[in-house]
Amino acid sequence: MWLDSWVERMGAPELFVAGVSSGTSADGIDVAIARYRGDLRAGRLDEFECLAFEIEAFPPGLASRVRAVLDGEPIGLGGIAVLSRDLGHAFGLAVGRVAGRIGVQLDLVGSHGQTVWHHDGAVADRGASLQLGDGDFVAEACGVTVVSDFRQRDLAAGGEGAPISGLVDRWLFPEVAPPAAILNLGGMANVSMLAAEPLAFDTGPAGSLLDGLSRRLLDRPFDPEGRNAASGSVHADWVSAVLDHPFFDQPPPKSTGRDTFGEVWLTRELERARRMGLGPGPTGPVDLLASGVEIVARSVADALERWVDIKPERLVLTGGGARNRTLCAALERCVPVPVGSSAEQGVDPDAREALAFAALALWAVGGVSTTHPAATGARPGRTLGKLSPPTVFSDLAGGQKSR
Repeated sequence: MWLDSWVERMGAPELFVAGVSSGTSADGIDVAIARYRGDLRAGRLDEFECLAFEIEAFPPGLASRVRAVLDGEPIGLGGIAVLSRDLGHAFGLAVGRVAGRIGVQLDLVGSHGQTVWHHDGAVADRGASLQLGDGDFVAEACGVTVVSDFRQRDLAAGGEGAPISGLVDRWLFPEVAPPAAILNLGGMANVSMLAAEPLAFDTGPAGSLLDGLSRRLLDRPFDPEGRNAASGSVHADWVSAVLDHPFFDQPPPKSTGRDTFGEVWLTRELERARRMGLGPGPTGPVDLLASGVEIVARSVADALERWVDIKPERLVLTGGGARNRTLCAALERCVPVPVGSSAEQGVDPDAREALAFAALALWAVGGVSTTHPAATGARPGRTLGKLSPPTVFSDLAGGQKSR
């Protein structure tokens, strides 16, 4: 049986596993390939080494389709089905290309998919979330066992479904001494604590605000290194008004997304800024960008102060925002602990999310418990992810071989 072969493989001295994801910036397909050493049967992850990380371009036209959905353009059921198919196929091909370039035969792939809707705590009864990029299409495109759809079991077990990447940070950052905080600055900002008890939650918008402002004000997908923001002045009244949003007063566990902090919200906040006198004139755009940086930094600092009992002694930055020098400087000013990039710990800031899903895939096939109520709020003892086996040829006599 195919499962019997996996039980045997779990005892191998090393396995090669890929993680693939696409964030809410929709700027490409993140692929990380890692070598794992340990004993899955004993639930041990002894060594997890990143061998390669690349951002693969979307096929022509696919990025604009994803961007349209993220920006709230209407899409029918057929459009959702086709987009999920096309994303899964693109994810699988991207994994295959990266593995081929470094000459690695993969054993496993963890695919997070593209989040297009997240409950943001606003759904009655319990949360819901939707990631596109079906795992079966990923498996067919790369010919490897795939674990996908990680968030659903967390949600089913009463959790927020996010941020789940923080569940494996203690394995991704073994050299970071607790108590410390890993801050991921993607479309949303989320923090996970390296401490005796895991704690992970979203702190609010990051790239969804800063990149959204850049698209509106500079006609650019982002503000490189925050250079334009660095030349602006912070509008304190607008910052305070934005931070008055009820999400920031909500205690963990909590998660959010573009359904709360997306284009509709940004349009509303820009209109508020205009009414407050911010925007017109030659310095308007850079002042708005500087104020956006201040909003992100202050929301993180406030979250650490209000919701984290054991204060971190270090803040480690991951995600695209870790390359925004102006944002990093604002965090250093607002958070009273040393702040540095995860690159200092040997982890590419852009690779952390993809590496996390590679690790979660290993835990899935090993049957390792992942959920924790102090992280996402989910009941403990659940393993996240659904399995898409590779192609298996078998006959009625029981003979088989796998591709």
